[in-house]
Amino acid sequence: MKNKMISKGMILGALCMFLSVAAWAQQDKASRPSPPMTASGKVGGATITINYSSPSVKGRKIFGELVPYDKVWRAGANEATIFETDKDIMVEGKKLAAGKYSLYAQPGEKEWSFIFNSETGQWGIKRGGDTSKDASKDVLTVKAKPAKSASMNEKLMYEVTSKGFVLRWENTEVPVAIK
Repeated sequence: MKNKMISKGMILGALCMFLSVAAWAQQDKASRPSPPMTASGKVGGATITINYSSPSVKGRKIFGELVPYDKVWRAGANEATIFETDKDIMVEGKKLAAGKYSLYAQPGEKEWSFIFNSETGQWGIKRGGDTSKDASKDVLTVKAKPAKSASMNEKLMYEVTSKGFVLRWENTEVPVAIK
């Protein structure tokens, strides 16, 4: 009888601990300074979904300073940004197979590169500040032209449109064509 009570108590304790940790993890993601966001939409017959963490400008100069030019960036905050398509697509005229990819960007003053990488689920940067991108797993790299946005965007955002996707942050927007 005593062993049954101890077993029930241990099971109940473990269950309470699990539920507490799960609730804390959900609260932690929602209360992050760069909260998780999702952009989703249809391009042709493909459903495109981009999962990213959305940092804020907070009075900082973003491109060329916080996010340096000519250095690979995780295209968001926290975990590496995830790009998913349920059908094969053409990104800036190059084929990308249906699947889930980490999306990285290399901003430049006049031209950006977007890099689709087959490794997913990793934290976006290493301790030294460099991205966690493993170049041997790069699947596709495309070029896109940045432009001055019509208005200031305090928070990083992606938008999936009928023509592709657009990254907007601070005073910059970068459209990427998809067919």
